[in-house]
Amino acid sequence: MNLFQPQNAEYESRVRESFGQQRIMQLIGAAIERVEPGIVDIVLPFREDLTQQNGYIHAGIITTVADSACGYAAYTLMPAESGVLSVEFKMNLLRPAAGERFVAEGRVIKAGGTLTVARCDVFGWVAGEAKMVATMLATMIRR
Repeated sequence: MNLFQPQNAEYESRVRESFGQQRIMQLIGAAIERVEPGIVDIVLPFREDLTQQNGYIHAGIITTVADSACGYAAYTLMPAESGVLSVEFKMNLLRPAAGERFVAEGRVIKAGGTLTVARCDVFGWVAGEAKMVATMLATMIRR
């Protein structure tokens, strides 16, 4: 059961349109999989060119996807004339980012008029099994 109500009926199309303008998401091959009020999931397929020296997806890439998932989860609850920016975040890297694909599950914890707090858990999927590789706690600002 979703506890949040969007302030704009067009929230999903706004999120998808804005996401489509993020050149970094295009560059790394990330795509939105799910958009609901207070919820956004972003999928990133494994790509060798996004790895660090040990063959795992680089922490900076995982952080980038988690930041966007938190930001867009917050954006789903903002009025039509809004924009969204990150104010701060804390990222915990729990294990090496190994997987065939990664899913960043952004969820709003508390929506406010100006600031929204969100979290994102990032999972690496291997042979149909998910393991959490990172978690983020973030504050987003409506602009």
